[in-house]
Amino acid sequence: MHIQSEHAFVLHARPWRETSLLVEVFCAEHGRIGLLARGVSTGKRHLLRAALQPLQCIRLEALARGELATLKNAEAMDAAPRLEGDAVLAAFYLNELTLRLVPRQDPLPMLHAAYARTRQDLTRTDMPLAWTLRRYERDLLDAIGFGFEWDMDSEGRQIDPGARYWFDIEHGLRRLRHERSAQTRGQTATGSALLAMAADTRPAAQDLASLRRPMRQLLAHYLGGRGLKSWEMAAQLHRLERIGQQ
Repeated sequence: MHIQSEHAFVLHARPWRETSLLVEVFCAEHGRIGLLARGVSTGKRHLLRAALQPLQCIRLEALARGELATLKNAEAMDAAPRLEGDAVLAAFYLNELTLRLVPRQDPLPMLHAAYARTRQDLTRTDMPLAWTLRRYERDLLDAIGFGFEWDMDSEGRQIDPGARYWFDIEHGLRRLRHERSAQTRGQTATGSALLAMAADTRPAAQDLASLRRPMRQLLAHYLGGRGLKSWEMAAQLHRLERIGQQ
């Protein structure tokens, strides 16, 4: 199959042999595909190598035979976002999550559009990174068939903004029926947060914070026994930050 003028985002690139790269990209029409980029470390192809950096939007031409395609040419479509601080780790998480959960060669145009939005939102100073990432997690789960009806519970009732809910993978959103330990409540999301997810409107800071642990647990289930390196990095940075405050 000959892929021509395909728009894609670069998720990951790693060296292969002496002068080549193995690249993972997320395409608008062909979904996630793996590319073999031959000879890009040579002097004559430095512009091509520069275009194959993570988070870069490219237009590519490739020849697909089997699971891995051979890259013929690629050009950058814009300048990759210039990120600083926590946004750098958020971008790494965005790409790693997409790489791990999006199946290969499965066109997901709505998720591709969500990736483009998220990529841009990482640069915004008026939007919390937590909300940017929760929206993308929601859209990814919906795209691969594991999302919820964010405004309805497992019994078909409207989400109560004043209640708390835990995520049942088999049945959907289940209401916390009575007071439990603080640890159990910490594993649930507020109804207000879930309604905000359904309406795609940013929740209040406390409600937004309640989404982090339940979403992490949900994603961990679909990731299997191997977590994300970005989670490990975030935990390590948090530990170093706490040590620095002592």
